[in-house]
Amino acid sequence: MQDWDNLRIFLELTRSQGLVDAARKLGIDHSTVSRRMKRFEQQVGSQLFDRNNHGYKLTAEGYRLVEYAEKIESTIYAAAEQLGGQNSKLSGQVRLGATEGFGTFVLAPQIAHFCARNPHITVDMLPMPRFVNLSKHEADISVSIERPLSGNYVVTKLSDYVLKLYASGDYLARHAPINDVSDLAQHNFIGYIDDLVFSEELRYKDTVAPDAFRAFRSTSVVAQYTAACSGHALAILPCFLAQQSDKLVPILQSQVSITRTFWLVAASEQRHVARVSALWSYLRECIELNRAFLMGQAPHMQSLR
Repeated sequence: MQDWDNLRIFLELTRSQGLVDAARKLGIDHSTVSRRMKRFEQQVGSQLFDRNNHGYKLTAEGYRLVEYAEKIESTIYAAAEQLGGQNSKLSGQVRLGATEGFGTFVLAPQIAHFCARNPHITVDMLPMPRFVNLSKHEADISVSIERPLSGNYVVTKLSDYVLKLYASGDYLARHAPINDVSDLAQHNFIGYIDDLVFSEELRYKDTVAPDAFRAFRSTSVVAQYTAACSGHALAILPCFLAQQSDKLVPILQSQVSITRTFWLVAASEQRHVARVSALWSYLRECIELNRAFLMGQAPHMQSLR
C-alpha cells in the first residue's frame, strides 16, 4: 500500500478497456501490469479483480479501494501543481466533455481561443451524444443537460438555451403551409430514437407534435441538423445549432419555443486544480458573453480574446 506507483497502475487498469490498453497508456509491458497487480493484491490482502477471458473486472473490495485511490491521486496532483509553481505558468492536460451539438458548434471554437491564451495547456474535447461519466474519469469537466442529483461534484448553472422548430426554405416551398401547431401532424419530423435517447430532457417532439411521423431518427443531433438542412423534414433544434445554416428558418416561433439548461460539472477534488479552474472560469465567461446567442436572440457567436 505504500507504493503510489501500484495505485497508479491499479487506477489505470480500472479505467482502461483491458490489460493491453492499460499497459499502452502507462508505457509499460502488459505482463508487468499483470505481475504488479498480483503483487499489489498480496500487499493489500484482498482480491481486487476478477480475471477471465473478457478481461479484468473489479471485485467489491476493488470498488472500495477506487474511492480512496482517487482521493490520493487528486491530492498528489494538486500538491505537484502547487509545489511546482504551476499557478504562475499553467500547464498540463484538461479533458472537457459535452453534449455533441454544444461541444462541436459552441465550445470547440471557444476552446481554440482558450488554448491560444494558455499555450502550455492541452484540452481534450469530448463532444458526445450521451452523458460523460466523471466518476470514471472520462473527463475533468463536463457540460450536461441534467444537474447531477448525487455524487461529490461542484455544479453551477452555465446557461439556459432555447430550441425552436426549423425547416429549410425548400421544404416549406414544397409542402403544405404551417400556420398553427395543429398543422404539424401533416408533416414529417426528424428526431431521436426513443429507446436510445440518453435524457428525458430530449423528449420534446412528443410534446410539440405527438401525432407527426418521424421520417428520420438518430442518436446524433448533428445528424438531425444535417438531415433538416437537406430539406426533407422538420426538426426541433437548438438555436445555436440551427443558426449555423442559412438554409434553415424557424417556424411557429410564438408557439414552439423550448427552454433547457446546461450545467457545468466537475469532481470536487478536481475543481480547484489550477488548469481545471482556468478552463472552468473561461467557460463561464465566454458562455455569459453568448447568452443571447444561446437563447436564439443573436445571430452570431462572440469569442473572448
